[in-house]
Amino acid sequence: MLDMQELKFDEKGLIPAIVVDDETGKVLTLAYMNRESLKISMEKGLTCFFSRSRQQLWLKGETSGNYQHICRIVADCDNDALTVYVRKDGPACHLGTDSCFTKAVYGCEQEKFSMQGLYDLLQGRKEMLPEGSYTTYLFQKGMDKILKKVGEECTEVIIGAKNADKAETVYEIADLAYHTMVLMVEMGITVEDIKKELASRHVIDHKVKQEKMT
Repeated sequence: MLDMQELKFDEKGLIPAIVVDDETGKVLTLAYMNRESLKISMEKGLTCFFSRSRQQLWLKGETSGNYQHICRIVADCDNDALTVYVRKDGPACHLGTDSCFTKAVYGCEQEKFSMQGLYDLLQGRKEMLPEGSYTTYLFQKGMDKILKKVGEECTEVIIGAKNADKAETVYEIADLAYHTMVLMVEMGITVEDIKKELASRHVIDHKVKQEKMT
């Protein structure tokens, strides 16, 4: 374990911190820490940075609720930069996007899709409510409209499957997944909540199988 005194802060007392999603490996943002913010981060288990523009400490998520829970912090070979692996509660960028790095400069590789990424995008839509967005429309209409759409998509899935139309069923399941995730965001249910529930069932199922074998 590296001693904090071995870290090399620049002439302004700062060290760059690259924040990475621990689950997906996606780079979320680049921020800066001083010794105090790093200490707070380690004590709280939440990312705390030093704002160079405001010249003050800021705890990520303190106003937005988009906290970043630290899994581990790793220094580079020269001890003058940090990588902070986190589990996040929402979008990393203040613009409501999953990552601050969204503007392609070179290359054409499409960003990999993830359910967490979609969830973060929807959560950003709810916070920012951009005009012309269908998601904004759903959130503005509220729970009754969202539930109506979830019900409609359930019916469409059943019809597609009943007709043995695989392509149509896939399309409708995707629609159902999207509207279900809108419902999750509206109710404050996270992807992690669903994963934990499924994991608990997996453990129970595994125990039952083991008991049957014995």
